[in-house]
Amino acid sequence: MTPRAIRPAPRRPSRRPERTDVLRLPDGREMWIRPVNPLDAGPIDGAFQLLNEDEVRRRYLHPVKALAPDYLHALVNPVPGEHFAVVAAEPLPPGEALVGAVARLDRDPDSDSAEFAILVSHFLAGQGLGLALMRRLVEWAQANGIRRIWGDVLDDNTAMIALAQAVGFRREHIPGAFGEVRVTLDLDEPPSAPRRR
Repeated sequence: MTPRAIRPAPRRPSRRPERTDVLRLPDGREMWIRPVNPLDAGPIDGAFQLLNEDEVRRRYLHPVKALAPDYLHALVNPVPGEHFAVVAAEPLPPGEALVGAVARLDRDPDSDSAEFAILVSHFLAGQGLGLALMRRLVEWAQANGIRRIWGDVLDDNTAMIALAQAVGFRREHIPGAFGEVRVTLDLDEPPSAPRRR
C-alpha cells in the first residue's frame, strides 16, 4: 500500500536528503521520515527487543539476539558522505520518539557503490514506509555520487524483493550463497521505457 501524502515538515523545508518529511500512514498515524540522530540509540535498541525472530533473521540474514554497542553507535553516528541512515519515528524529538523503521546506506570503500539495508517493524508493516525509506536512500546516493546500490536479501523475504523490484532493482544470483539473492540498482542508467501492450 502506498502512502497517501508526504509533505515537508514546517521547520525543515529543504529538499535535501537530510530533510524531515511528515508521512501520514493509511491507518491515520503520522510518522516523521528524518535522518537518524545520536539520541535515537536508546529507542532503536528498545525497538529491536520488540522484533520477532523472523524480522531479525530477514534483516541480518542470521539470528541476532541484541545490537552490539559498536554497531548501534555507528548506526546513529553516520560518517558524512560515507554513511547515511534515516528513520521513521513518532513526531517527537529524537530520544523521546519511538522508532518504527530504520534504513541505512554504507558506501563501499574506495567505490561509487553502496550497500543498503532496511528494517520496518511488523507494527508498521504494509503502510508504505519501506518505499519512502528506499526513495530517501536513493536520493542520498544520487546526491553523493553513488552510482550503484545493492543489498543481499534472503530469497524468502518476498516483501523486500518486491519493494526493491518496484523501485527498479534487478535480482542477481550470488555464487556460493545458498538462500540469498542480491538486488542491485544502477543509478547512472536512464529509466527504462514503458513496455507497450
